[in-house]
Amino acid sequence: MSAVTAFLIVCAAGFAAGLLGALGLGGGGVLVIFLTVFLGVPQLRAQGINLLFFIPIGVFALIFHTKKGLVAFRAAGLGLLGAAFGAMMTRFIGPGTIRVIFGVFLALLGAYELFRPHRRQGASSSPPPRRR
Repeated sequence: MSAVTAFLIVCAAGFAAGLLGALGLGGGGVLVIFLTVFLGVPQLRAQGINLLFFIPIGVFALIFHTKKGLVAFRAAGLGLLGAAFGAMMTRFIGPGTIRVIFGVFLALLGAYELFRPHRRQGASSSPPPRRR
């Protein structure tokens, strides 16, 4: 594969991840799959790279959503506890098992998104923002 072809493939993967992320569909899934399958990056390192790219975006999103009163701090706290527990569990689970769990999770999430009942156009799934 030539350097130009490799560069174009990397650009296409970055564009796809960015586009899906902008649409709220989780561009990180594309990034992790691309890094592991096409570049041979180990699973845990690929997930770490994905998290590294997510941090600045997450900070800005948290600031803007907090200003609009859209953050459920109790749920966020539970999510942080779950993330900490999951990070500790990776010490006891091998990379192959983590890869399988990640793949199953992506497949289930994809199936859910494809087959879940959709609301009519214009119906809102979230409550209006709280006014302070």
